Amino acid sequence: MIRRPPTVVCYICGREYGTKSIAIHEPQCLKKWHNENNLLPKELRRPEPKKPEVRTITAKGFYDLDALNEAAWTSAQSQLVPCNICGRTFLPDRLIVHQRSCKPKVAKLHFVSSQLCWGAG
Repeated sequence: MIRRPPTVVCYICGREYGTKSIAIHEPQCLKKWHNENNLLPKELRRPEPKKPEVRTITAKGFYDLDALNEAAWTSAQSQLVPCNICGRTFLPDRLIVHQRSCKPKVAKLHFVSSQLCWGAG
């Protein structure tokens, strides 16, 4: 069985990177995040994501990579903003693009067991 090299989840964007490249990626990702956040309308600007602190250390003195990745993924997901039309979540810069074409769901009539029902279906 081929073992995949360990990866680390970026706490800013949620993507996976190798254990050596994450240290290069994170400062660049944070800089990009600041640039994009500053371009957003004030109501969509978010506070700077904070790197999660994971204190779980294995017996060998290493961080628990699964716990670290879970915390980083949660941090990245907290950056998502819900669409006020459909409720789906997006990164703030993508929400603006999405809302240009988002339409509210229209309730449709459908029949269930010979009864007329309203639904989103």
